[in-house]
Amino acid sequence: MSVFHEPDPSMKPLVLLGAELRKHRKRTGISIERLAEVIQFSASLIGFIERGQRRAGRNFMERYDEAVGAGGELVRLWEHITRSASPRWFRGWLDIEQEAHSLHTWEPLVVPGLLQTEEYARAVIRGEPGITDRQIEKAVTARMERQEIFRRATPPLFRVVLDEGVLHRLVGSKEVMRRQLERLVEAVESPRIGIQIIPSKLGVMTGILGSFVIAQLSGSPDTAYIQSAIHGNVTDRPEDVEAIHSRYDALRAEAQPQHMSIELIREAEKLWT
Repeated sequence: MSVFHEPDPSMKPLVLLGAELRKHRKRTGISIERLAEVIQFSASLIGFIERGQRRAGRNFMERYDEAVGAGGELVRLWEHITRSASPRWFRGWLDIEQEAHSLHTWEPLVVPGLLQTEEYARAVIRGEPGITDRQIEKAVTARMERQEIFRRATPPLFRVVLDEGVLHRLVGSKEVMRRQLERLVEAVESPRIGIQIIPSKLGVMTGILGSFVIAQLSGSPDTAYIQSAIHGNVTDRPEDVEAIHSRYDALRAEAQPQHMSIELIREAEKLWT
């Protein structure tokens, strides 16, 4: 019986998947040309996917898995790596998030996904119109998997600026909120995670219309993810990223230092108890 193994978080996702595909194909002794005939995909496409240069679709993965007798192991790995539960427009950002050495985010409405508890995430996702229970659970699982980046040998630096209203906005239930705020306090025990709160009394309007994240990657230009009411937008256009940086700097200048921000979180936690 095939056993699903957690992917090595230090490898790029598509390269990892390609290596696993190639390993299974060579184990069966089938050539790329013969495999192409069996699964009805071109040999060149198979080569690109095995080298981690192209993203595979479900149909390709299911046919490949069956052809090499992987017993569903490769499909499960593909689902894990490509976050098939996530919206298509979000998947490109997931690759960036995995490779970033630092992430800087602003959130005016909810706790960032990378710091959400499972119960809080479920309540947030449930608010999506028309979503089914099965889709909710898949999306919650995908969101929890994203948090694995903090378990890497060298996790990314994660700096968060939150509007104080996030601490007082009921999501799920009082118990869900209490546990979520506990999670925020626990998170800053890591030297790689920082949280600052902008007090509501300041009336700061910069960035109030939407959240964003700035990802910094070694050897690549900074990339920004900008959330809208319908879906997010990923951009590395210098003028866009510069504008987001300026907005983030302005917000962080208005935020309380971390030790004072933690006190605000603890005070809000008592209100949910």
